[in-house]
Amino acid sequence: MQHIQPKLTLVGAGPGDPELITVKGLKAIQNAKVILYDALSNNELLEHAPADCLCRFVGKRAGMHVYPQEEINRMIVKYALTYGSVVRLKGGDSFVFGRGAEEIAFAQQFGIATEVVPGITSAIAVPGMNQIPVTARNVSEGFWVITGNTKSGSLSRDLQHAVAANTTVVILMGMGKLQEIAGIYEASGKGDTPAAIIQNGTLPNQQIGVGNAADLAKIAETHQLHNPAIIVIGEVVRFHEAFQALQSRVAEGLKIAV
Repeated sequence: MQHIQPKLTLVGAGPGDPELITVKGLKAIQNAKVILYDALSNNELLEHAPADCLCRFVGKRAGMHVYPQEEINRMIVKYALTYGSVVRLKGGDSFVFGRGAEEIAFAQQFGIATEVVPGITSAIAVPGMNQIPVTARNVSEGFWVITGNTKSGSLSRDLQHAVAANTTVVILMGMGKLQEIAGIYEASGKGDTPAAIIQNGTLPNQQIGVGNAADLAKIAETHQLHNPAIIVIGEVVRFHEAFQALQSRVAEGLKIAV
């Protein structure tokens, strides 16, 4: 009888493009006995799994959780003890709003070996691939990554502090809070801060809309943007060619009006 060595490997699948997974992450998939994958991990990555690998979808689609987190934790333990190598495949990085720490801690309670393979988070990669740097000398000395959907379902209170810090803000899972986000910027006198919404970042069907923080809801409506998407707010958005073109049109309109 084959000796089973239970192990959980958290693998960050990257921001969407399957080629943006790490080599180490790909090797983990190639050696997995079981893969538990989320909606934001590209399904093309499953093609690299062994033919006899058990692949189970445990993510979230259309606002519906297939399994609650507690059940996913139990599944990790059950499959690790039964099959051995379990890969938990998550979009982006497992430790950026991915609840990876909870899964690691639960598995370790049962003596299961654990490993983390970091992934490229969309918070940096998606703006970067659109030539929006999250930091830039003399423009932004840092950046905040904030969730738009805390455990209670509310927008993170950290946004108030981030706005006051006058630096780049990247909001994940915030498409349902566009009006609220815009209101916070307007109330702080920063409604004219450049902003971008990027849907399906790094994928062939990516869509982007740019404008100002005060107009986030209008940007989404105009460009028909919805989840999955990230929101980038800060002066760094000026680096994007679409924002430059928008500013040129605005300037030209002012000249004509005069």
